[in-house]
Amino acid sequence: MARFLAVYTMRPGNVASFRALPKTEQDAIDAEGVAQWAAWEAHNSAFILDRGGMVGKTMRVTKDGVAKAVNHICGYLVVEAESAEAAALRFQDHPHITVFPGDAVDITQFVT
Repeated sequence: MARFLAVYTMRPGNVASFRALPKTEQDAIDAEGVAQWAAWEAHNSAFILDRGGMVGKTMRVTKDGVAKAVNHICGYLVVEAESAEAAALRFQDHPHITVFPGDAVDITQFVT
């Protein structure tokens, strides 16, 4: 089986829209999403190699130095599957895109 990096993405505008909701609404979405996320991970535990995690602000290092950067990456997970398509199919109902204001989950194969 091949290993894949699943990268959770979220547009900054989606985060801002979510944070603009009333706190009670945010809390309700969080409660529903966290429960569904845990259920998704339990259901797919056999193919998860590394639960990864959520990530924060980005710093970029180039030959010109270090600077703040902006990207849409907000988390990651490492999974195992027969193909990229098989890995991607497991994420179709993921709470990142069905409950939370997530933009997408990008699936990329590790090169060995």
